[in-house]
Amino acid sequence: MTVRTGETFKAGRAVSDIEALLAGPVPATGPTVGEGEPDTGEWSATAGEGFRIVPLWESGDLVGVYEREWEEAEEAAAGHLADLVDELDRRWGAHRAVGMRVPIFRDLAGEPLPPLYRALCDADCLGDLRVWGPVNGRWVAVSLNQCDGDAPMILVAVVADRPIVELDDGE
Repeated sequence: MTVRTGETFKAGRAVSDIEALLAGPVPATGPTVGEGEPDTGEWSATAGEGFRIVPLWESGDLVGVYEREWEEAEEAAAGHLADLVDELDRRWGAHRAVGMRVPIFRDLAGEPLPPLYRALCDADCLGDLRVWGPVNGRWVAVSLNQCDGDAPMILVAVVADRPIVELDDGE
């Protein structure tokens, strides 16, 4: 669960949140630290060496949701991502896709990962990234994620002080 539980998606608010994230601090060094609401434990951010990740939106609970109702929830979440990507493309030019396949397989194999990808995997943010940058000297990414079929869908934003690039699969 995130601090965005129960909020209605609004592209304008998501863009404002990303702009605030872009203007805010990003740790240059140090360990990766998850942040949450003290009373509820709901995830509010993860920050680590050169990056910060925040939830922008979380769908409703999908436990017991099947077939057409689940498909509608998935379509709505994909529509939120598409609306956000369209707006960011208008602002910053076309995004590029950065896949999460290699980080996921490296994570499953217990192999080391750069801190950003380790944090994304640890937070179950396994959706492919849409990346812009540099924007004001930083890189911005968004992704739509769901850790299993019953879990809520979560739209997240990443801001990094270094390029967000596709990891080489070593083949």
